Amino acid sequence: MANERLRDALMHAGHSTATAADQVGVDAKTVERWLTQDRVPYPRHRGALAALVDRSESYLWPDAVPAQRQKKAATSEIVETFPHRSDVPLHLWDDLLQRSSERIDVLVHAGQFLHERAGFISTVKAKAESGVDVRIAFGAPESTATELRSTEEKLGPGVLGARIRYGLASYRPLLHTAGVEFRFHETTLYNSIFRFDDEMIVNMHVFGVPGPHAPAMHLRKLAAGDVFDTYERSFVDVWELSKPAEW
Repeated sequence: MANERLRDALMHAGHSTATAADQVGVDAKTVERWLTQDRVPYPRHRGALAALVDRSESYLWPDAVPAQRQKKAATSEIVETFPHRSDVPLHLWDDLLQRSSERIDVLVHAGQFLHERAGFISTVKAKAESGVDVRIAFGAPESTATELRSTEEKLGPGVLGARIRYGLASYRPLLHTAGVEFRFHETTLYNSIFRFDDEMIVNMHVFGVPGPHAPAMHLRKLAAGDVFDTYERSFVDVWELSKPAEW
């Protein structure tokens, strides 16, 4: 049986069997066997491949990582939990942003608290200009999902959509910055996601509770874990369903 997860991950990472073999330190025929015969690599090779394609070992080889190790890795990926998003220390947001060197992903409805931070927009712009890929997905202001969330959080009709429109003005300096892309989503937002390379803040949403008052957790990606990957895939799924944002 072919390992389609590994094949897909290599393709999306831009690797052929030859380049993957070179990076991992094996023969190209060995990589081909991993793909076509579903052979399981040795642990050291699994770790190198997982890092190469930015996927967890447990995702690429579900039966190869012992359940106890998966459980331990999942627990270890959770750096800290907070009873409310507003309890996340300001210095943590700043540190995560400053340390980003490859990717910044943001999935929110409005995310006002971000652009209200002094220097947030200018820092994102500088990061993008230095080669960091930035993707920000807002709730579509006039969508049914946004209006429903506005009602559920007891904000009132049209309030959340207005907040989104208001916040967009702050992002105008980034509109023509290479490496920065904005989209509107119309999904039910179960979590707001803030990814900075291999670390992430996830703000869980609770019915009737505004985002700042709902719990949040700080995650750090591990090769054998899949909690980080779960939220990463969720972001990508929403992103692919989203449309380019129109100001």
